[in-house]
Amino acid sequence: MKIEKTKWPIQTKELAVLLHSKLSLTHKNWHHRKGDSETRAAELLSAAIVQLLQDGKDSEIIDLIEHSLGWLKGEVKDPGCPHN
Repeated sequence: MKIEKTKWPIQTKELAVLLHSKLSLTHKNWHHRKGDSETRAAELLSAAIVQLLQDGKDSEIIDLIEHSLGWLKGEVKDPGCPHN
């Protein structure tokens, strides 16, 4: 049995995943919160943290962070629902 060594305690990863699940938009709240810049930025930042703790690719982590900054700076807006 191979033991995976990591610098992050397993509980830290679990907490990050839980935080991300709480911050992520769901089918139920999508229309209500999809344009909220703080909500979208928090969701993306928590995704970046999860990726970082799970040894994700640096480029993907940076993309998530930059996208969250775009929401906060007002450079990214909700494109609207294509079904409406």
